Amino acid sequence: MNRRTLLCGLAALAVTGCATTATGKKTPGVGTAKPGDRVAALDAVPVGGGVLVDMPGDGQLLLVRPTEGVVKAFNPACPHQGTTVNPPTGGEITCPTHRSGFDPATGAVRSGPAPKGLAEVAVVVTRTDVVLA
Repeated sequence: MNRRTLLCGLAALAVTGCATTATGKKTPGVGTAKPGDRVAALDAVPVGGGVLVDMPGDGQLLLVRPTEGVVKAFNPACPHQGTTVNPPTGGEITCPTHRSGFDPATGAVRSGPAPKGLAEVAVVVTRTDVVLA
């Protein structure tokens, strides 16, 4: 093998590795987290909004805080085709692929093509943290 072939092969491997890392594909859901595990700090979830949080084992949850005293967690996979939904803006959780809309307080579908609402994941607030129930 000559030097040029070796360098081209290494460059191809580097680009492939960077592309995989750059996408950072997460699997919607709790990953390997277990009940009692911390999901996020309470103050990281804005009142009237929400955030996508990374979970152990490459999982991902959507935390929403529709009002000061309520925090909900949802599996962020749109029931239509599995696309990760966006955190709520303007009072609605939206799927970027086909624009299904969901209620941030309940996860219920407001507009399709999603056939049903987002799957809720049980969480509780313990003073300053949101943890899996």
